[in-house]
Amino acid sequence: MRKLLVLLSLVVFSSAQAQEPDAAQLVRQAMDHWRGVTSVSDMTMTIHRPDWERSMTMQSWSKGDKLSLVRVLEPKKDAGNGTLLNDNNMWTFSPKINRIIKVPSSMMSQSWMGSDFSNKDISKSTDIIDQYDHELTSLEERDGHSYYTITSIPHEEAAVVWGKEVMTIRDDYVLIEQQFWDQDGVLVKAMKTLDIQVMGGRPVARVMRMGKADTPDEWTQLTSNSIEFDLDLPDRLFTLSSLRNPRQ
Repeated sequence: MRKLLVLLSLVVFSSAQAQEPDAAQLVRQAMDHWRGVTSVSDMTMTIHRPDWERSMTMQSWSKGDKLSLVRVLEPKKDAGNGTLLNDNNMWTFSPKINRIIKVPSSMMSQSWMGSDFSNKDISKSTDIIDQYDHELTSLEERDGHSYYTITSIPHEEAAVVWGKEVMTIRDDYVLIEQQFWDQDGVLVKAMKTLDIQVMGGRPVARVMRMGKADTPDEWTQLTSNSIEFDLDLPDRLFTLSSLRNPRQ
C-alpha cells in the first residue's frame, strides 16, 4: 500500500511538471506571436501629458527576430522620421536634417520621439529572449484564460539597463503587461494592454499603454489600426537605403 501511494505521488508530481509551461518558451512564443514570421502594421501613437496631447500615425514592418522598421506618416512636420533595427544595431533618420544617425547602445532605452516608449520598445526588440533568465512566478485563471507571470533577470554581461522585467502572458500568447524595474528593485514603468482584438487572423493587443510609475497622469498609448502577418517582405526593406528613401 505504501509503495502504491509513493507511486501515485510520483505520477501526480510528474504530471504537474509536464503541465507547467517552460517560462523561456512562453516568452519566445509571446514574442513570435507579437511579430509573426513577418508583420506589417499601421498604428496611431498618442502622447498624453496633463496640459497637452498629440498624436502621430506610423507604419511598422518586422521580419524574424532581428529586423524592424518604423516610419512616421503624420503629422506632416514629423513625416518621414524613421527607425531601423537590425539585430542589436539601430539607426534613425530625420528628413529635416537629411541624416541617418546610428543610435549608440547607451541610447537604446531613451525616449522615442518624446514618447514613453523607448527606441528599443518601439522597434519590438526581442533581446529579452536571449539576454535574460526566465522564471514562472505565478499562474492565475480568469475570464476563461490562464495568465502566466514571468520574472526575467538579465544575464550579468547583458547590455541592458533594467534590473528585471516582469511579463504577464495570456495562454494565447497575448502580452498583457510588461513591467520594467531598475537595479534597485524599483518599478520604473509598465506597458499594459487595454484592448484585445482579432487582427491579422490572431488575437492581438490592439491598444497598449506605456506609463512611468511615478507620473500616472503621463502616458503614451499605441493603437493598432490594422496588422497583417506572414507576408513576403524583401530584405532590402530593412536597409539604410530604405530608411532614408521609403520608395520600395
